Amino acid sequence: MTSELPGDGPAGAPPPDGPPLVRGQKGFKRSRIGRNLVAAIAVGVGLGVVILLSLLVVRQGFVLVLAAVTAVGTWELAGALRRGADIRVSLPVLLVGGQAVVWLSWPFGLRGAAIALAATVLGCLLWRMRAGAAHFLRDISASLFVAVYVPLLVAFAVQLTTAPDGVGRVLTFLLCVVASDVGGYAAGVVAGRHPMAPTISPKKSWEGFAGSLVAGMVTGSLCLGLLLDGDWYWGPVVGVLMVATATLGDLVESLVKRDLGVKDMGHLLPGHGGLMDRLDSLLPTAFVAWAILGIVVPIA
Repeated sequence: MTSELPGDGPAGAPPPDGPPLVRGQKGFKRSRIGRNLVAAIAVGVGLGVVILLSLLVVRQGFVLVLAAVTAVGTWELAGALRRGADIRVSLPVLLVGGQAVVWLSWPFGLRGAAIALAATVLGCLLWRMRAGAAHFLRDISASLFVAVYVPLLVAFAVQLTTAPDGVGRVLTFLLCVVASDVGGYAAGVVAGRHPMAPTISPKKSWEGFAGSLVAGMVTGSLCLGLLLDGDWYWGPVVGVLMVATATLGDLVESLVKRDLGVKDMGHLLPGHGGLMDRLDSLLPTAFVAWAILGIVVPIA
């Protein structure tokens, strides 16, 4: 969700934040399209194809995609913590424990995820003890943050997938987040003037957020009526909650990156940065999608 907003840097110097800069007759200005748009679209389409194939061929195959996402996201977040603040999380334990959280949540539900998360926490404590007392609390706190932020939130996406109408639930979740991004981007580029959180994410505007809300509400209504056996009039509620959570998730990761002093969590996806830079809005929204869809479209 971007808009063309003035930079904060000194005169004649490139602004420190925001989209790539283009040189004009009066110095630097922001490009309205942000990152490499062609590469970003290509990567987005490729990810969409993988998701659709895994859902439509064998629904539970999407759990395998989620497990891979968990591993890569954990690796990237651990790397960003190390690069930005020299925080050493218990990475081997988090990688193994994260897989346990994802896979145990399939047959055993959230009870399995909770047991695996508790075991991961204990494993992190034991693993970090080897390095002594220096920065113990800092490193353990970061390890617990990673365990909750990535695998536990992914477990709610697993719960969406394994429901009898899992394809519809997952698509509703994903399409509402995509609609939020597209609607916010379009409205921000065309009409973005008022920064939403200038000290956190200068590219976001209130106009962009309004575009996200409209797109999310329309998408929510369509998904409930066409993909799920739900009442369409709950769609705006579903859309607003998912858009608000997706935006909050994006802002939270922006805060994390600013605190660490890193631009991207990784470099895996051309035009996007790292995988975690795409998961920022999806991870917390997975929980909200599981909760609100479980209320408005109860599992039979």
